[in-house]
Amino acid sequence: MDPVRNPYAPGAGQRPPELAGRDRELQQFEVVLERVARGRPERSMVVTGLRGVGKTVLLNTFKSMAMQRLWGTGKIEARPDQSIRRPVAAALHMAVRELAPRHRAPERIEEFLGVLKAFAMRDPAAAKGTSHWSPGIDVPASRGRADSGDLEIDLTELFVDAASVATDLGVGVALFIDEMQDVQATDISALCAACHELSQTGGPLIVVGAGLPHLPSVLSASKSYSERLFRYARLDKLDRDAADMALLVPAREEGVEFTQDALDALYEAADGYPYFVQAYGKVAWDYAPRTPITLDDVKVSAPEAEEELAVGFFGSRYERATPAERDYMHAMASIGDEPVATSDVADALGRKPSSLSPARDSLIKKGLIFSAERGLIAFTVPHFGRFLRAQPI
Repeated sequence: MDPVRNPYAPGAGQRPPELAGRDRELQQFEVVLERVARGRPERSMVVTGLRGVGKTVLLNTFKSMAMQRLWGTGKIEARPDQSIRRPVAAALHMAVRELAPRHRAPERIEEFLGVLKAFAMRDPAAAKGTSHWSPGIDVPASRGRADSGDLEIDLTELFVDAASVATDLGVGVALFIDEMQDVQATDISALCAACHELSQTGGPLIVVGAGLPHLPSVLSASKSYSERLFRYARLDKLDRDAADMALLVPAREEGVEFTQDALDALYEAADGYPYFVQAYGKVAWDYAPRTPITLDDVKVSAPEAEEELAVGFFGSRYERATPAERDYMHAMASIGDEPVATSDVADALGRKPSSLSPARDSLIKKGLIFSAERGLIAFTVPHFGRFLRAQPI
């Protein structure tokens, strides 16, 4: 069939044509938006899950929902080697730029921009004399507000002021943070404290984060009250009906159908993971000579999908690991696909657990594994163990 008309979209953060199986999360966020709009107290939100379950796609959809309600929005992607001070400043600058044309008091906008500029320039990590920031803000930096150098104090004051600007317009501000588990520990603490202050004052600013499954434990280790501070949504693979809908709805818009046994085979291959559903659906479409797409089409095309996943989805991550880290992951894979005990990995390698700590910690920092709970570790990528078992050691 015509590859130009192929509707499937396997890509990092790329929205599939049919966002199937996420109705509950979308409804939850709609409630958050509506409550904030009515001045009701509401928690910020955190979305967690493995790689490839659609966290970034959902985060971007939430952002679009907020924009449709004329909120100010900004988004950042956290990095473990970077403070969130300047990325947050840039994101809130974008959010306020969205609000500014509708604000009737330009001096209020300028006042906030002065605070924002002061916040961004007060970066203790920057070398002395290099704390220049040029975001296109022509107003002078304010003094005495969000410029103490203590991120917890400064971020709280900045959030309160941003929320105040949104209140003037009867809307809200939403800050979206992708890869939130990579926010530095001190910055996570400051972020929680700022959200806590907003939750008490009822300011219309929410933080919406997305991260790996261990993000809730990262937050709770920072502030004990974080368990009550955020509304948590755990994303998992799609059930059978949702996975079928992800394939059928966009295909039918192009006048294409699947046979039932083709859908059976595709679900078995993709195991319901959204990224895999799109990957297998795409190659099945390209290989099929005509509608309907059959079991034979799936069988013929599946090796190409597996090869693409092996190179792009699995292989690119595997290549980032050192030989010692690869040995550690192979040992994990040999034990099984569920979370495994670190002591079992050490036994498989014939080593003491303490001697493997550097490799384990490095893999966690690289986002290849995570600590499911104390003493247990798991891969951040679904089916990664199966991929490793097929690789030569």
